[in-house]
Amino acid sequence: MIVKAQDFTSFLIKCQQESLGGFQQVIVPRKSNNSEDKQYLFEELKQGAEPVLDAFRTVDPLRVLFYFSRETLIPVDKTKKRLIVGAKGCDMAALQILDKALINNDFIDPVYKAWRDQTTIISTDCTEISDSCHCNLVGGKPYTDQNYDMNLSKVGQSYLITVGSKKGEEFVKLLKENVQLTQPQGDEKDKIKKNRKSIEARLNQHNAKYNRSDNYSVLRKSDIEGWLDDVKNCVGCGGCTNICPTCYCIIVNDETTGKEFVKVRSADSCQLHGYAKVAGGDSPRHKMYQRFRNRYLCKFDYMKSNFDTIGCTGCGRCIDVCAGEIEFREVVQKQMQLPKAQE
Repeated sequence: MIVKAQDFTSFLIKCQQESLGGFQQVIVPRKSNNSEDKQYLFEELKQGAEPVLDAFRTVDPLRVLFYFSRETLIPVDKTKKRLIVGAKGCDMAALQILDKALINNDFIDPVYKAWRDQTTIISTDCTEISDSCHCNLVGGKPYTDQNYDMNLSKVGQSYLITVGSKKGEEFVKLLKENVQLTQPQGDEKDKIKKNRKSIEARLNQHNAKYNRSDNYSVLRKSDIEGWLDDVKNCVGCGGCTNICPTCYCIIVNDETTGKEFVKVRSADSCQLHGYAKVAGGDSPRHKMYQRFRNRYLCKFDYMKSNFDTIGCTGCGRCIDVCAGEIEFREVVQKQMQLPKAQE
């Protein structure tokens, strides 16, 4: 099915204003007002605002809308029925990893699951790339072909709709009641394939100098001298983990008062000096190079072992936010090529 882009935006505004479908919140990417560069931020849709549904991923990962940097666990806060539009392939892949970690046979995070259940996600194809985008290096694509409720692919001034779940079917039904949809009449699907191949070609060319194998198990064997060299510019700020779409380490605090039992979780980072510090004052990784190395092994080794997929989706946010201007792609490539330590 095809929907005109202008009609779809008008429908989103109507959803926000009139709570169509029971949606209490409509969240979309918008262009940052404080940057000369192209940067996009997730924000609740406002009257007169112009959402940017195409382009490339937002500054903030989709994760922050499901796994907040600070959230009350007890008593449980109420969730809202939400519609998130404009999520990109790297974030959708990351959400799939979080689902494996937080909703599985051994453990279910009730707060995370509540937000997932209450949210319909509409993904959109990337039509541009940022300097740090590198999903192609980790087996990803600048569009998503799984794990979405509904996907939109831009073709001219319209979108081709692809449904991926029951939530998506319900949303399309609501859309039909308010907007005129048409069936593809010409070469729309061929144009979308062409657009996707074009953006993939740009990514491949852009990241050609960072090409590497996918045998990430060699990272565990890299000589420690290489890590000591790469960590020189790291200041241990934790920005990379705070903005990573697949990091989910937390610390739980007891904020109970005399009137109420309260447990609050906050985002934690393996890059911080006090991370995992025990009561006796010891730390498992008290040196910065150890924490720095751990992050790379977590993404490419530990998560692969736990979830059968690597934990990096190539969004490049860690590159953009790094206070030490460390080039993540360069570190991975270098470490995989360095002589290995003796077993």
